[in-house]
Amino acid sequence: MPVEIILLGVAQDGGVPQAGCYCQTCTRARETPAARQFVSCLGIVDRRRESFWMIDATPDFREQLHLLQTCAPDCRLGGIFITHAHIGHYAGLVHLGREAMNTRRLLVYATQTFGEFLRDNAPWKQLIEIENIEWRRVQPEDAVRCAPDLSVVPVAVPHRGEFSDTVGYLIRGSHRTLFFCPDIDRWSRCEFDVRDFLDGVDIALLDATFFDQGELPGRDMSQVPHPLVRDSVEFLRGIPAEICFVHLNHTNPLWRDGAERKWVVAQGFTVGEQGQRWMV
Repeated sequence: MPVEIILLGVAQDGGVPQAGCYCQTCTRARETPAARQFVSCLGIVDRRRESFWMIDATPDFREQLHLLQTCAPDCRLGGIFITHAHIGHYAGLVHLGREAMNTRRLLVYATQTFGEFLRDNAPWKQLIEIENIEWRRVQPEDAVRCAPDLSVVPVAVPHRGEFSDTVGYLIRGSHRTLFFCPDIDRWSRCEFDVRDFLDGVDIALLDATFFDQGELPGRDMSQVPHPLVRDSVEFLRGIPAEICFVHLNHTNPLWRDGAERKWVVAQGFTVGEQGQRWMV
């Protein structure tokens, strides 16, 4: 039985609606619960072994865990893989502490720098000290074998590293591969050939935080570097993998069924949908 990948969220770290914002997208999300969007996160479900894993613990962890448990009621949480130390990717770990789930040695897979960030800073270090979690260090290109036919491989990517380095994750199933990279500064800054790498995967869920320049009025967008969707489409054109854009900021026009979204689809790309699934 193939492993199932479930997209548990598509939004940037702040989600939709974002705190303090009353733009068209956020206002609609407040008025229409179905339009609310969770922060980008993946679920990996292995029904044969009655386990599932999550990639990233977002501020929406509570709802995303429930969504996974609803989709796979006979499975249990086997661990969480963390991409990096920006709030949308680890803040949900608070739910594992004694104030909430009070988990027992739940495996948290993360790089050396992220593990040190947890170990050296309150309140996160308490999760380790009272054994709510057990940190398992991962290294780029070293596969974590979750099952004989399922492995998760960290892939180092360049992204602003105030507190930790950043990885994407390559999921290898018995039939297909899927690469999840919600955050990166620039494709050109990778230490590997991105196009060659993506030629070897079947599905890629990639950073689409901003569609174009000028989405953050009054802010210097160079302080939050991400590849613009317009540039990514040109750079990734012709790659045979199914490329799906995720991690959309609330300002991104791809949230609407307008000209920008139609253009992306016409170029052969897709925009992620919460609840979307792939078999690997």
